[in-house]
This record gives sequence, structure tokens and C-alpha cells, in this order.
Amino acid sequence: MILDRSKAPEFNVPEDFELLPPMEFNLSNGAKFFFIPTPGIDAVKIDVICKGHRASLPLNQTLVSSFTLQMLQEGTTAKSAGEIAELFDFYASEVHPIVSYSHEGLGLLTTKKHLSAVLEVYISLFTEATFPQDMLDKRKSQRKLSIQLEREKTASRASQLHRKCLFGANHPYGVEVEETHVDLIKREQLISYYENLLWQECELFVTGNFDAEELESLRGKLGQIPIREASESVLLPGINTLLAVTEPKVKSVQSSIRIGSWSIPQTHPDFIGLTVFNTILGGYFGSRLIKNIREDKGHTYGIFSSLAEIGVSNYWVIAADVQKEFYPEVVKEIYHEIKLLTEVEIDADELEVVRNYLIGQMLKQFGTSFDLIERFKAVHQSGMTFDYYARKLAYLKEFTAKDMISIGQKYFSNPPFIEVIVG
Repeated sequence: MILDRSKAPEFNVPEDFELLPPMEFNLSNGAKFFFIPTPGIDAVKIDVICKGHRASLPLNQTLVSSFTLQMLQEGTTAKSAGEIAELFDFYASEVHPIVSYSHEGLGLLTTKKHLSAVLEVYISLFTEATFPQDMLDKRKSQRKLSIQLEREKTASRASQLHRKCLFGANHPYGVEVEETHVDLIKREQLISYYENLLWQECELFVTGNFDAEELESLRGKLGQIPIREASESVLLPGINTLLAVTEPKVKSVQSSIRIGSWSIPQTHPDFIGLTVFNTILGGYFGSRLIKNIREDKGHTYGIFSSLAEIGVSNYWVIAADVQKEFYPEVVKEIYHEIKLLTEVEIDADELEVVRNYLIGQMLKQFGTSFDLIERFKAVHQSGMTFDYYARKLAYLKEFTAKDMISIGQKYFSNPPFIEVIVG
């Protein structure tokens, strides 16, 4: 049979979409343990993810949680930083901190063959970290340099200012991280955070090729990780939104644009429809914004729209780096494209392109067991189940141009939006 390469392969949409949930256990320390097997694959991934407390810290201590987690491998009561790094490197293993406003934890990626050799040291990081002063000083110096460099990048600066405009300068989600915040970090603060706030309400997400006996043994060992009871939640300050900020940079040859507003959580009935609208607007390389501002006018290499989550808040943002002299025109065209999508139905060809793209993108997210645990984690931490993906596929197969008009008018037809220009 001769293959005709002039024709694209036929795109088939599955009739149904059923995902088996992970196995679920309770460990001896009270933590929930979720497991997805990886038959024939001997890589092992363990994520211990707990309730985050960064947002509850004083604003001048906003970096304490990230410093604490990043310092865990800088020495324990039994091993130095060099010995820990050498061991993980020798066994082709990687340990990485997990840090966000709502979650924090520690992940391990290794092989089944070497798991027993690294697991004890990995578990020791939860109880025996020593936070050496010399290593803290080194990390503080590196972080200050990083802050200085990021401030000079218009894109990084624009993203930071956009969050500040959304939440306000005195909100933990909007505070600008400065070198003075690094100077205030003390070893005693890290130890206190480590001993009192870390490891609350932890859950474990594990993938690996284990039989029943091996899995029971692993659960027993991971049950040694100390899990603390949740402390009382701290009431966040009120949000103080600012609609526009322009920060010129004389030497900059480009301007970074951020335009956005508040959005809805993943649990909202309109969220799936909103993801489709966002894709049409600026969520993929065939979007309206790409075609207009990159392909037709050549003002940027890329412009994208995304739905974002920070802590318990949700927003959408359009981001672009453009030639400085053209940024007013780009801003005007962004509003023009938003207005069109809220008033004029997209044609059938564009609708089908987006439909097939989104279905294909969704299905390829479930190619491996490691993908599966990540997708489960995403919905589980939002209080949902795997049913979300079946509902999403059903929506993607059936949404109409009228649905997009409805979504656009509901969530994108009330400008002015928040505008940030840097450069």
C-alpha cells in the first residue's frame, strides 16, 4: 500500500472517555496516598504536597517559605549538602521543591532500581534539615542578583506589576519582591517555618511499577513522614485593584504589555467554555491575536492569552512583547479582537479547527501514567474528580459559535481592563 503524504491523517474523536481513578490509601501518619501504576516502566515519581502558608506570612517575610523548601537539601544532621547532591546524582535521582501560594512540598524522581538507596535520604529531608548559615548566605546572594536581573527584563517586570494591579501592593499575591525582603531572611525564621508550618494536610501522589507487596512496603516507609494538623487560616487583606500602570524604560527597544481582568475558578460551570473562548482569542498559534498582531502586522513574535490561578484567585491575562513604537496600536488591536469575538460569530471552518485542536491537545495529556497523575492532581486540588475531563470532552465536541458569543459577552465585554505597559 502506497502512503499518500499529500493528505493529512483522518482525525478521529473517541466516542467516550473514561479514566480510572488512582488507587487511594490512608498512611499511618494520616496522609492520603494516591497511586497510579506504570507497567513496564521503572521510573518512580513521588510528590508530597501539603497546604501552603506563604500567603499567611507578613509581607516582608514572603520569601520564607520558598527559602525553607530550597534549603532542605543544603544539609541534614547526617549528611552535608555535597554528600546529598552526590548521592542523588550517583543514583540518577532528582529532588525538587514544590512552592506556590496554596501548596508546598517536595518531589522525588528516581528509578525503581535505586529507590531503596535514595528513599531514606529523601525522607530525612522532612525532619533533619539543618539550614547551614553559609549555604543560606550563598542562596541569599544568588536571589538578590536574580531579583535585580528580573527587574531589568520588561516581560518579568510587566507580569509582576500586573499582579500588583490585580491585588494591590499590600496583598500577599500582589507584593513586589525586593532585595530588602532577602536581607530580612534569617536562619531562625526558616527553622521555625520548617518545624511549625511545613507538612500540614499533606497528600502523596505516586507513580511506579510496584506489585502489591512492594507498594505496601513503600506506603509503610512514606508513612514515616511527619504530618501536622492544619493551623488556623489567616484572613487575607482586601483586594485593591488598580486599572493601569505605565513604566517607561528609556533604553528598552520593546514594550511588554499585560492586559487582563478577574476570571472564574475551574469548578465554575462556564469554565470549560471560557477555555475555548480564550483559545480562540490568544490561546494557540492560530489564534485571532496571533493572526492580527504577529502575522498581519509583524509587531511581535508572540502574543498569547491565558487563564491563570494564584492562590484562591483566578484571572485572565493577555501578554505580548512588542516594538516600543507600536504598543499603542497593539493595545488598540487587542481590544478590537476582543470586541469582535463578543459580537460576531466565528465561522464554521475556524470553529472546527479550534475544536479539533483542543480535543487533540486534551487527549495527548493522557499519554502516560505520569501524565495521568498530573491530570488527577490538577482536578483533585480543585475539589473535582476525573469526571471533569469527560465533561470537557463532551463540551468540546458540541460547542457552537453562539456559545462563544455568550461566553464573550459574559466575561470579556466590560472594559476597561487592567493595563500594564513596561518599556
